[in-house]
Amino acid sequence: MKTKEFGRFALFFLIVFLIEVSLNAQPSEKLVKVAVAPDHADWIYSKGENVKFKVTVTKNCEPLQNVKIRYEVGPEMIGPTIKDTALLKDGSIIIAGGTLKEAGFLRCKVVAEYEGNKYEGLATAALNPELIKPTVEYPEDFIPFWDKAKRDLATVPLDVKLTLLPDRCTELTNVYQANIQNYKIGMRLYGIVSIPKKTGKYPALLRVPGAGVRSYYGDVTTADLGVITFEIGIHGIPVTMDAGIYNDLGKTTLDGYPFFNIDDRDKYYYKRVYLGCVRAIDFIFSLPEFDGSTLAVSGGSQGGALSIVTAGLDNRVKFLSAFYPALCDLTGYLFGRAGGWPHMFRDIKAGKEKIETAKYYDVVNFAKNVKIPGFYSWGFNDVVCPPTSTFSAYNCINAPKELLLMQETGHWTYPEQNEKSKQWLLKKLAPNVGK
Repeated sequence: MKTKEFGRFALFFLIVFLIEVSLNAQPSEKLVKVAVAPDHADWIYSKGENVKFKVTVTKNCEPLQNVKIRYEVGPEMIGPTIKDTALLKDGSIIIAGGTLKEAGFLRCKVVAEYEGNKYEGLATAALNPELIKPTVEYPEDFIPFWDKAKRDLATVPLDVKLTLLPDRCTELTNVYQANIQNYKIGMRLYGIVSIPKKTGKYPALLRVPGAGVRSYYGDVTTADLGVITFEIGIHGIPVTMDAGIYNDLGKTTLDGYPFFNIDDRDKYYYKRVYLGCVRAIDFIFSLPEFDGSTLAVSGGSQGGALSIVTAGLDNRVKFLSAFYPALCDLTGYLFGRAGGWPHMFRDIKAGKEKIETAKYYDVVNFAKNVKIPGFYSWGFNDVVCPPTSTFSAYNCINAPKELLLMQETGHWTYPEQNEKSKQWLLKKLAPNVGK
């Protein structure tokens, strides 16, 4: 390989690595640590039960003496009901957080001041999360609306264009950029498809993306194990361009895309996204290497939402895995509680048209139509996709489901969570892998 080509190859891998780290990174280490936790080991209470938060401020793993803190407690994502300060003589304190009369989440935020710097910590207690019900309404014509959209999609030719990416291929897998037609003539969908080289029929995994604008590398590791993988972008642009292009698009043309045309259910941006997921399945089913049946979908955040949406839209999906799904119970803020990302009814005026459109795109309403086994995982401290919103959707699912709670996590995952999801999917897709 020539020096210049090797340099570009190494740079690409560095960019991919940094993107993955930024998407899944745990909080950075700080000199002073503010640990906050409810006094129940599982962080779960009954509504009406008083919650207490344990706070410990440490430096070098030792309690910090005479440190000043300020704290606030209240329903997550809503204004605090308690605000106060305290001096921690021995580095710890118990805060009485009160309770909630209804099922939900109570959050305690703490800020410690030390040598002119501020250090933060938070914890979120659950009160009967299994009883949380959604606020969003289910439209009478929800199914007809999406059935018509899928019929319209079916009239559009796939028009598949595959470009081999030799530098990404392995001894066992061929990797391509796939360029296919979405639900309107001329509207494209791009992704990275990884196909085992050995002749045979294989199960498939559709990987759907988190929010943002970026390139994608594809899931070659899983493909090497004998599973076709297709990792898609949602914006109708190639997914192998220089990082600077995506950065520019994210700050200009695609800035704020989750709000584009939110006042029109037929023109809302996520219509192309949701139907793009169905179109991705059309493409997988067109592959001669696909076994014609065994298909799963997986993603986190926006991708968690798309996993549930795709499973609710398309009965060709047999399994799903979703981390902290976005777009759940968007109207929560209109009822005085946390709503899902992108928090549209907290940040923009809630006009009638916007509320009506949201009903057709809210993950809650797709969750009600999920009929397949699913693996789900999130934490209580998520300030991007609040657990009030994710439980609103999860509690509506009447199919076999497994929830892995990692209470202290925010909008990030532990490696153990990712491994459990991977093993769950492989067990469903390719039970003989590794045997």
